[in-house]
Amino acid sequence: MTYSLPPLNALRAFEAAARHLSFKLAAHELHVTPAAVGQQVKALEVRLGVRLFERLHKQLILTVAGQAYLPEISDGFRLIADATVRLKPAGAAQLQLGVHGVFDLRRLELAEFRASHAEIGLRVLQPAGLHELTEGKVDALISRGLGHHPGYRCDRVDEGTGLGDWLMAPEGTADCPEIVSFRNWLRALPAGNALATHRRPRLVGVIRS
Repeated sequence: MTYSLPPLNALRAFEAAARHLSFKLAAHELHVTPAAVGQQVKALEVRLGVRLFERLHKQLILTVAGQAYLPEISDGFRLIADATVRLKPAGAAQLQLGVHGVFDLRRLELAEFRASHAEIGLRVLQPAGLHELTEGKVDALISRGLGHHPGYRCDRVDEGTGLGDWLMAPEGTADCPEIVSFRNWLRALPAGNALATHRRPRLVGVIRS
């Protein structure tokens, strides 16, 4: 059976823009320009012969057709992502973590994370900043700032308010298994390390790097 599918990049652009109701936020998530998202959506509408958005002044609204199309497309991408995760052999999942230059990596207990998450290949790029995240060079970033970036999920790493360290990931991939595992690890770190609410028993025989 041959499936009649629109271009997948156009579907990704539509799905992201429809979730955010913004070409700009979709562009942040997909690491492209808002104009590129708009062009992809327009091409999809031409291909389908259906208008998916009403483009009002500074506002994007889904048409009835767009509202009906979005859940099916989102479910389709979710099925593909889940199937891909199940297909990967143990240790094949990769997580590229960016960290700003003055962050003390010892706070993250990375040796213990690797020992307890053998299915994830963790690599760290330091120094790294928002540029590396938006360019797709890292999957998640520990950044110094106020933690407000449209199109990104930001979780505070340290306690307090104001300027601090934040774990950032694009909203479209923030709930992938590798990032969720690392976020949960941060939350379980001892108080004073990162996002701590309780202490976790230390692993026996793990050599700290």
